[in-house]
Amino acid sequence: MSDSSPAVSEAVGLRTHPLTGVVQGALWAAAAVFGLFTSMFNGDGWQGLNPVLTGLILLIGGLLIGMGVGFLTWMFTRYVIDGTELRINSGIITKSSRRIPYERIQSVDIAEPLVARILGLAELRIEMAGGKNSRTSLRFLKVADAGSLRRVLLDRAHGQTAAEEALDEQRSIITVVPPMRIIIGTLLSLDFLFAALGTVAVLIAALWFDNVIAFIGGIIPLASWLVQIVGQRVIQQWDFTLSRGERGLRIERGLLSRTSQTIPYDRVQGIAIKEPLVWRRLGWQRLEVDVAGYASQGGESEGNNANSTLLPISDAPLANAIIAELLPGADPAIGNRTYASPRSWWFAPIGFRYRWVAANDSTFVASEGWIQRTTSIIPHHKTQSVELSQGPLQRRLGLATVEVHSPKGPVDADGRNLPADAARATMLAQLDRAREARS
Repeated sequence: MSDSSPAVSEAVGLRTHPLTGVVQGALWAAAAVFGLFTSMFNGDGWQGLNPVLTGLILLIGGLLIGMGVGFLTWMFTRYVIDGTELRINSGIITKSSRRIPYERIQSVDIAEPLVARILGLAELRIEMAGGKNSRTSLRFLKVADAGSLRRVLLDRAHGQTAAEEALDEQRSIITVVPPMRIIIGTLLSLDFLFAALGTVAVLIAALWFDNVIAFIGGIIPLASWLVQIVGQRVIQQWDFTLSRGERGLRIERGLLSRTSQTIPYDRVQGIAIKEPLVWRRLGWQRLEVDVAGYASQGGESEGNNANSTLLPISDAPLANAIIAELLPGADPAIGNRTYASPRSWWFAPIGFRYRWVAANDSTFVASEGWIQRTTSIIPHHKTQSVELSQGPLQRRLGLATVEVHSPKGPVDADGRNLPADAARATMLAQLDRAREARS
């Protein structure tokens, strides 16, 4: 039995795959070369060396250093499976032991970065309930071993029997989003259009004023923005497959690096529907979801957090069907709405017309935006708290904002600049609904 196999007796320490060091070396080499080009674009120069030679030195040096560090990390890292928890012991000089009780495991996903995927390896990502550092990674295992260990952890976390576990693996595909549709949707998204128009404007200005330095200074951030949009909207969501299992919805996606993610039904905290202006003309939507236990991905802009993407692009009927499955009773087109007051045009001269909140027996819904419309849906029993706020100008105009709090993520169910009396009534009613739903 190989060291990388998880099918072993309890309380026996195991190592990850020996090729972990190779993957780590490739990552370090890529980081070194990327740092070189970043330094060049920032005007730091080549330090008098030939560019090709410098790149080669950094590539080889990063590879050797990364492989050395990766090998030492692999040597001193072991994971232990016992009757109550998963322990990951690591550290070359300073020893550490990460303990993960099975009952705190929220989800276990499999990621295959490009180099690891080429070598037939995968990373196991374990999300736990609460805490700042709620994600733990185990790098790297054979793909089959990662799948086996994932099933073991979920079995112990949820108390599944072998028959239930086998049933859960039988998934029915709901939809596969064609790559061409993702590309077209990205090209028609507002952020891509703004970045493309900005690039053209900088190019025209540089040619008009004959200023190459200004062109370089403006084109680099815009080009980086375009690359980021394409990378996170197209490459990460390539061949997006949504399927249904017994425990929840399963997502598989990625062109270069492949990721397998599970969204348990009972962990869904809310859903946001994003409809950019051009998409609305075509009847397209993007669904994003708040899932309990997923670590917040800081620094990612709206719509670019891959972990929160439920459907990258979809027609309304399919989107509504998925929403109804995850949030029974939810109605994005709910009636009996409370709209923002016309007096709030000071804050949003056009957008105030599109701000409203409403609720039915199961969910609270808030919508806003005229360039990009966002409709947030939160089940009453997932409501964490409700807040009523008024700024100085709001008090003078008789306005107030209601905030229905949920875990940090794409769902933002706020009723902004409602009439003060209606806002207070909305807050009290939502508190009663949340209290009744939880009981």
